[in-house]
Amino acid sequence: MNELRCKVLVVGGGPAGYVTAIRAGQLGLDTILVEGGRLGGTCLNVGCIPSKALIHAAGAAHGLREPQALSAIGLSIGPPTLDFARTIAWKDSLVARLTNGVGGLLKKAKVRTLLGKATIVDGKTVTVSADTGESRIVAEHLILATGSEPVELPALKFGGDVLSSTDALALTEIPGSLAVVGGGYIGMELGLAFAKLGAKVTIVEALAKILPLYDAELTQPLVRRLAELGVETLVGARALGFADGALKVAAADGKERELPPTRCWSRSAVVHT
Repeated sequence: MNELRCKVLVVGGGPAGYVTAIRAGQLGLDTILVEGGRLGGTCLNVGCIPSKALIHAAGAAHGLREPQALSAIGLSIGPPTLDFARTIAWKDSLVARLTNGVGGLLKKAKVRTLLGKATIVDGKTVTVSADTGESRIVAEHLILATGSEPVELPALKFGGDVLSSTDALALTEIPGSLAVVGGGYIGMELGLAFAKLGAKVTIVEALAKILPLYDAELTQPLVRRLAELGVETLVGARALGFADGALKVAAADGKERELPPTRCWSRSAVVHT
């Protein structure tokens, strides 16, 4: 087993971890960063950046399908077509460019980077398992910045047509219908994007309104926009489970109903066809 020593060891290469490692390196501290996946973390790889890219593409496509503003000035266009696989490839290229940029910044700060799974032995020692073998790292200071991951709902285990947010951002075709379980800002972002891309979207939120942590003055314009896009919003509703291509939901009045054959996604999980 290869043994390494350093002043600062950072476990996790997301926005917290890589920024910490870069700053430590800039201050002249011998620093190692360990990342189990890709540099950049959730935000850059499967969160903020790819979702905003998808939202941008969806907005552009939807704008061409609503040409009222163009017709007012005498301009008309034909029905647009979208190669969604190419849209996803474009999104992935943006992510790859930014990920490579993070790697360049770490190298410039003289931070050593190891890609592999870290296991803590004690407060100053970590073992790292990678394809190239195992390493043992002894550090004076250990910083944990391991980030987050999607959490399964008890009634909606990931697999098949039940997707995590990460899975939803990797689809290569637009689903015919999509149920988003969870009306927070992540669910709203992806739900609106897929609605603009042409999917039939249903939002299922257990609390009394979507975006429950935000003031009603902020959420009401979004409620109107959802209606304009044909998005069905079920508030005070609970997702009970997914079987035979349908999501079973308990509505606010307690009555159960099944959403049509669908793929299901929640803030942590999606269902679609």
